[in-house]
Amino acid sequence: MTRLDANDPNSRMLPGQQRDQLPSSIRLSEIISALSYALDLTEGQPMGHSVRTCMIGMRLAQQVGMSAQEQADLYYALLLKDAGCSSNASRLFHILNADEIRAKGDVKTTDWTRVGWESLHYALTHVATGMPFLQRMQRLFQVAATQQQDSCTLVKIRCERGSYIAKQLGFSDSVSAGIYNLDEHWNGRGYPDGLRKQEIPVFSRIANLAQTLDVFLAARGPEAALEAVQKRSGRWFDPELVKAAASLAKSGALWNSLDQKDLLGNVASLEPEHRRITANEDSIDKICIAFAEVIDAKSPFTYRHSSGVADAAVEIGQWFGMNAKSLKMLRRAALLHDIGKLSVPNSILEKPGKPTNEEWTVIKNHPYYTLEILKKIPGFERLSQDAAAHHEKLDGSGYWRGWGSDQLSRFARILAVADIFDALHAKRPYRDGIPLEKVFQMLREDAPRALDLPCVEALIASKTNSEPIAFVEPEISFAT
Repeated sequence: MTRLDANDPNSRMLPGQQRDQLPSSIRLSEIISALSYALDLTEGQPMGHSVRTCMIGMRLAQQVGMSAQEQADLYYALLLKDAGCSSNASRLFHILNADEIRAKGDVKTTDWTRVGWESLHYALTHVATGMPFLQRMQRLFQVAATQQQDSCTLVKIRCERGSYIAKQLGFSDSVSAGIYNLDEHWNGRGYPDGLRKQEIPVFSRIANLAQTLDVFLAARGPEAALEAVQKRSGRWFDPELVKAAASLAKSGALWNSLDQKDLLGNVASLEPEHRRITANEDSIDKICIAFAEVIDAKSPFTYRHSSGVADAAVEIGQWFGMNAKSLKMLRRAALLHDIGKLSVPNSILEKPGKPTNEEWTVIKNHPYYTLEILKKIPGFERLSQDAAAHHEKLDGSGYWRGWGSDQLSRFARILAVADIFDALHAKRPYRDGIPLEKVFQMLREDAPRALDLPCVEALIASKTNSEPIAFVEPEISFAT
């Protein structure tokens, strides 16, 4: 097997392709606001929810006279408010025995702090929905008995993780605290610590109100949104902030531009100019690593999967002689390849049996969401196509587009091999990792029909410190 010159323009591109070039002045907020669309999926909200929440929250901050310095930190607290949302997904699924994404989405329009028909209806439609009647009733009583304790635990897991991610990305303590205390209520009956009134950081108070306004706006319209927060004023929300929201709504400023297509452009314009941060290579890599952890935290079955795929992909790329710049882009694509999987409920991800046709359709759609999210990042246009093709096969038998060999770049071929390798070899809660020799055999059985043989042999050679088997290199141009 001869090594390709992975940095030769004639060997690295498919016809008409261009490798991504990151803009020289990409802003940190542009990357985070684009990736926040993935957090919306996990929370059961329409994509763009976090961005719209940020727009509403920044308008509230301006209305109450928050300083420009504080607004700069609030901006990122709003965009990252749900950064820890995937960390409690598995726990919530096992409590409810039902679709936790749907449950998360609907709880936002439910006043679960009051016992009544509203909270009862929520329980009836979200707890053990697939179980036989008697088992379901038993489960409902169990959930009701531990509801307060479970709610506090779930919120604490989520808030601690979100706060940690903000610190990991280098944001201030006020950003971290704003995320940690997102679910505290004005009357002291929120979580995780039962803070009351002014004890709750103002960032948290604004974010909680802003996200509720957006959720009700999307579900029931502007009048219902304002009515909902006014009913919870003094219980959930700071009354002065609710008054500010009502004033903005009356003038028409509260809902302005929230329904426009260019949400990312609109939210970018609200970032305080004096604190606009230009992303560098190091900060972009940190964001990719942080969101890879968000992805893998969704289920114990995917623990460290994204980093495992990244390591395997880079090993293959190094064997092909890719330069440092290409390896960096390959690693980023691998770290974020499964970001669309945040759209798949844990009721499907952790199902012990075979998925139904309907469930399989949901699974097969996750690369579509990977594409839709990553292509929103300036300079990630080609990378998003490669990352979204990680389940495609050379013979067209993959998903979600059924692409064949002529449409798959070298990056996409590497990711497909690395993804399968890690899925087979990594230890899972339900099984030990498959031994390397068996994994290699399984990969070779799928090459060159479905998997790229040079990529398979490069991975095996890298893992075993051996020379790959000899074969004829196909006459095709590959993208790095």
